[in-house]
Amino acid sequence: MNQQEMISACLEHTLYTWAATGKVDPMPVERAEGIWLHGPEGQKWLDFNSQLMSVNIGHSHPKVVEAMKKAAEGLIYAFPGTATKARAKLSMRLAELTPGDLNTFFFTLGGAEANENALKLAKQYTGRQKVISRYRSYHGATNACMQLTGDPRRLANEPGMPGVVRVMDPWPYEYSFGQSEEEITANNLRYLEEVIQYEGPHTIAAMFIEPVTGTNGILPPPQGYLVGLRELLTKYDILLVADEVMAGWGRTGKLFACEHGPIVPDILTMAKGLTSSYVPLGAVAVSDPIANHFRENVFWGGLTYNSHAFAMEVALATVDVLVGEGLVENAARMGEVMRAEMDRLKAKHPCFREGRQIGLFGMIDLQDAKGNRIAKYNETPPVMGKLGQFFRDNGLFTFIRWGSFMCNPPLCINEAELKQAFEIVDRGLDMVDEHIAG
Repeated sequence: MNQQEMISACLEHTLYTWAATGKVDPMPVERAEGIWLHGPEGQKWLDFNSQLMSVNIGHSHPKVVEAMKKAAEGLIYAFPGTATKARAKLSMRLAELTPGDLNTFFFTLGGAEANENALKLAKQYTGRQKVISRYRSYHGATNACMQLTGDPRRLANEPGMPGVVRVMDPWPYEYSFGQSEEEITANNLRYLEEVIQYEGPHTIAAMFIEPVTGTNGILPPPQGYLVGLRELLTKYDILLVADEVMAGWGRTGKLFACEHGPIVPDILTMAKGLTSSYVPLGAVAVSDPIANHFRENVFWGGLTYNSHAFAMEVALATVDVLVGEGLVENAARMGEVMRAEMDRLKAKHPCFREGRQIGLFGMIDLQDAKGNRIAKYNETPPVMGKLGQFFRDNGLFTFIRWGSFMCNPPLCINEAELKQAFEIVDRGLDMVDEHIAG
């Protein structure tokens, strides 16, 4: 099958996510190694987004590939009511690594399933039905998670599960650069407490957050926010659920993003980097009080692929690489390089509005000649499509979102490779500068 036959078959017989299939121009990928994607006709792209912010250890790591081969010769699947070595070993390993008393796990096949089951756990544990989430959030595309999600992908899927109370994020889409982070935190938490009082705290089971907002801006929280939020929810006996599907497993320069608080949530969800997306796997980590509750009370939730033996062996190998090869620490070090590159580009390019990063979790926003955002909320101007095509034509893969683009390479990237990526970005921004100058 040549490249065009492959593309044509995919377009004719499959649906693509968040897209009208007739308007999709899929990237032809034949293999991937390290930080590189390779096409069937000799193309090569630096993966500047770790695919879906998920291939944290890099592509085709030989230790994990070898572990997969070995796992395929052993127990591949056993129904959820069994005990297996893979289930025992991975749960013990995670208990060593997750913060605080998050020592018990429910395994799924991905992040959305993890959040769906976190929702069930929170409601069944508390006996309450309402859940708070934030507008600039993404928690998954399944039914309940689509309603927890605040971003515009939710709109076409409404109405859905009732009982979701959405609130403003600490960082508004349009915000004053003059406010201190402490002021932003205080104002948001004061507002949130008022919402809780209006809704009735005795009706609210949990609040779901991304400790660092992902696709909706790569937004590290303002100073003091996570600690203040933890204290506020504890005051009203509301559970805190940290969605670490994207920000977890080293992406921010710490193993889990909530550690930047530092805070310990009541429930933590994970996926993506848990297996570096080599196979599907997600997990819900729950605190000891919640785990003890369900030792005496039935958890009304289940999945055919809960605690999938093969996937859990892959997770064990992935975690060993991530931790053992110092990739979390590398993310912190390379984050400093990314910060310096963003600062360099801001000083050079009139179109550069703001660059945000924490570890190797980054995004760049663009602006017009008057200093306004180059795109309104939920709109993508033609120049951003041209920028995305420039990146692709020049060997860089990443995602464009409205007036911004992602900077989330695999955590194994080195300084020279990171600067190579930003050299392509630099040339792309030259084009945007010319556009806004008219």
